[in-house]
Parts: sequence; C-alpha cells; structure tokens
Amino acid sequence: MLRNTYSDRLFLVLILVVLCIVPGSAQVITSMEDITGGTFKEPHSQKEITGLPAFRRIAVVSHPVPESNIRIEVWLPAKNWNGRFLGTGNGGGAGSISYGALVSGLKRGFAVANTDMGTSPGAHLLYDSPEKWKDFGYRATHEMTVVAKKFIREYYGKEPLYSYFQGCSTGGQQALSEAQRYPEDYDGILAGAPANNRTHLHAMFLWCHALCNEDPSLMFTKEQLQKITETVIRRNAGKDGGASTDNFLTDPRMAVADVNEFSSFLSAKQVEIVGKILNGPVNPVTGERIYCPFPLGSEDKPSGLEYFQGKSAVEGLLYPFIWAFGKEFDYRKFDFDRDMAKVDSMLAPILNANNPDLLPLKKRNGKIIMYTGTCDPIVPFQDAVNYYERVVEKVGSLEETQDFFRYFIIPGMNHCGGGPGVNDFGQSFPTPPNPDREQDVLTLLMDWVERHEAPERMIATRYKDGTVEMQRPVYPYPDFPRYKGGDPAKSRNYERVTHPRGNVPVPAGKYLK
Repeated sequence: MLRNTYSDRLFLVLILVVLCIVPGSAQVITSMEDITGGTFKEPHSQKEITGLPAFRRIAVVSHPVPESNIRIEVWLPAKNWNGRFLGTGNGGGAGSISYGALVSGLKRGFAVANTDMGTSPGAHLLYDSPEKWKDFGYRATHEMTVVAKKFIREYYGKEPLYSYFQGCSTGGQQALSEAQRYPEDYDGILAGAPANNRTHLHAMFLWCHALCNEDPSLMFTKEQLQKITETVIRRNAGKDGGASTDNFLTDPRMAVADVNEFSSFLSAKQVEIVGKILNGPVNPVTGERIYCPFPLGSEDKPSGLEYFQGKSAVEGLLYPFIWAFGKEFDYRKFDFDRDMAKVDSMLAPILNANNPDLLPLKKRNGKIIMYTGTCDPIVPFQDAVNYYERVVEKVGSLEETQDFFRYFIIPGMNHCGGGPGVNDFGQSFPTPPNPDREQDVLTLLMDWVERHEAPERMIATRYKDGTVEMQRPVYPYPDFPRYKGGDPAKSRNYERVTHPRGNVPVPAGKYLK
C-alpha cells in the first residue's frame, strides 16, 4: 500500500503546493483521507453512509482547460481489492458526485471513481459555458478515468488487471461515448438506457411537453392515462411473446395501437395529442423523423405523460436548449425545423454518442452489454434498437457484432429499473453478488471479458417486499422470451425465440449524428 499516514499527509501537501503554484496545472487534490470506521458523510448534504469497508478517498478538481471545473472522486479499498477498476456514470444533467455508485462499487471490492461531469452547480445554469458542454459530453468521463488509474498505480503499485465502466441513462451516454471516443479506457462496458442521442432525445422531451401543455384544459388526468395504457395492454398482451395476463408488453415493436379506441374517455383534441405523441417528433417542414416515438404501454408510468404536464419537465430536461438559446429560452417558440438545426450544429458533435464505428473497441477485445426496458418513457428503447442496428451494419454482420456487443431488452422495465415487468438483473450491484451469475449482469460482463464466456441469457426478476414475484429469461437481441404455458411467473415456462430485427421508426440520417 502507499506510504504510512504521516507520509500520505506530507505527500498530499506537496501535491497541493505544486499543483496550485505551477501555471497550467490540470488537477488539484482537494481531499485525501483514510476512512476506517465504516462511516462516511457526504460533503454538502452531510448524509451519513454506513457499513463501508475501509478505503482511501481522494477528491480531485480537474481543469483540462481553464474553463473546466470537473469534480472527481476516487475510492480505493484498503483491503481485499479485487484488482479491478470500475468507472461509474451519473444521471440527468449530473452536477454532483453519485455516491451511491461509489458505494456499490467499493463494496464489491473495486477501485471505483465517479465525476460530476463538470456541470456543478446545475446544467441549466451553463448557458454561456461551451467548454463545460464538452466536459459533460465526453471530456469529464475520460478525465475521471485517467485520474483514477493514476491513483490506482500510486496506491497499489500496479495497474488494474481489468477496467470496467457502468452507467444508466446519462451514464449510458457516458458508456457509449467512452466506447466510441476512448476505446482504450475500458475492457468491459455496461450501458443502460443510454441517452446517447442526446439532442434528439431532448427534442422528444420538448415535443411531448409542448403537446401536453398546449391547452391547460386538455391536460390528462391520471385516470385517463391509466385507461390509455390499459387499452394498449388489453389489445396486445400475449401477442408479443408474453403471457396474456401480463400488464406490460414484452416487445412493443410487435404491438399496435388505434388512438380512436381512446375516444370513449378522451376528447377529440386529446386523442389528436396522444396520436402526435405516439408518433414522435417530426420536422414540420420536411416531414423527417427527428426521434423515435414514445413507447407503447408506458403512458401512465412514472416519468410518463403526466411528467410532461406543468413546469417540471422544462426545468429538468431542457438544459441543452438553454445552452443553445440562452437563459431566456421559451419552449413555446421552438421551431422543430430551424431551431433544431441550430441545436444540432452547436451541440450534436459534443453531446451525442451516435457513432456506430466500434471497430477500434472490437479490435482490442473490449466488450459491451447494453440494456433497455420496454416500459421506459424517458429513454425509449427504440433508439437503442436503431443504434444497435447501425453498429451491426458498420461491423458487417449480427454474428460479428455479438462477438463483442450484446443488447438485452427487458420486458416491462421502466427507466434503469422498476416498472410493472421484470426489472432486476443485478444492475444495482447488490452486495454480495447474486450467486446465480445469470442474475448479476456485472458478473456476466466480467466473465465475458476475463473468461471469454459470452452471455447467452440473463434471468430478470421482479421483487415484492423482498421476495421473488416474477422471473423471466432475457436474451441477446433479436431474441426474446416466449411464454409456453404454466405459471407465467416462472422463468422455466419461457422459450427462446427470434423476433424480427429493427422494426422501429428510424429518424432521418441528419438526426442520427
């Protein structure tokens, strides 16, 4: 291990002195401490985290360019390090360290790191900070990775045996950005619900918000939203591989919806609005598709249509438009032709991780597992389908793509977890790991990287009050579980079948950059 306590303090002082006085220094260590009592208080919130193993905490502020202010934390197990590094992702517009991600990784024995992505104190405030936009888009995650590996070498006296990255939502964007821009950073990448098509995803948010707030008298009630979803499920359940008793869709790509069926409980204008939402955002001048549609069967779910009613969505989801148009941005005046072009010209090259060329990662034997839920209204799974198919086209075949990149679609899962279907396959990194490797996605990824055992299936679970309520197998796309009969809650009552590939609306090429 690195030095004794006195020497560590001296080491820290020297680093602080050097980094603070040398012009152009890129990194400043703001804190270095040994946490030995199993308890850590989060800075600022003072929230107390207990039950931790002993570790060294290193907090860094990185300035790859003078305008950057990237906060990074690296946690190093004092004992029982598993020899591996785990980089972790953030959520939303970031702006703070995700201590939950650090805790999960540390308890598993990883040297672990996280970053606020340089957007503190809030992404919506960065309307005149183009360098911080780059930090959020790609630079902060790479900087975190470089810094963490440096401290691992110094603390343990050796390189990590393997390096992994995991994240969901914005963390999924970080994951794919790393795979595309810095394929040498990680050996295995876990990308959940990736918000990699960032500018166009936020166009979908704006599209839904504008339609839901067009007339306050037309806002949907909870009961109406529930009836929309119930109508969709009743029409399609059991026809897409799931059981007829399901209250979710296994594969919404095989589902159909007739908005006219909603007319018994919606006004004509509300039916029109729902139709536009379920069709997804389009350019009003050219008719070109901008982003995929809102996923069928998720209308009444958390972060569904109710979420886009009122002001909350504007405040939390529209920061890219504030960056492009300034702090006085008015969503009601947004032009999906002219203004979308401006947003893309400014932000798509730095925020979007849409490049399908993952061949450099493949050549160095890197692996990716990507997952999305079919009941996720925040990052619709259809966009991940589109991205995966573009990767297949670039690589040359599905078989060659699956050699290093596999994609799992989780029936009935909401955004990163939760939802009415199966929604837990170890993506929250429980400690200890599930002894059944098929129920622990990180174990599957590590086995793929280190043992060359490709994941052929996962077992996804829905728990209720700590007990198993439902389990189903999930398979690498384009394969899905199909119900054979018997108890639909038992995974043994499903077989593996192949569904048609693609089968989702594809945005115009200019909206895939």
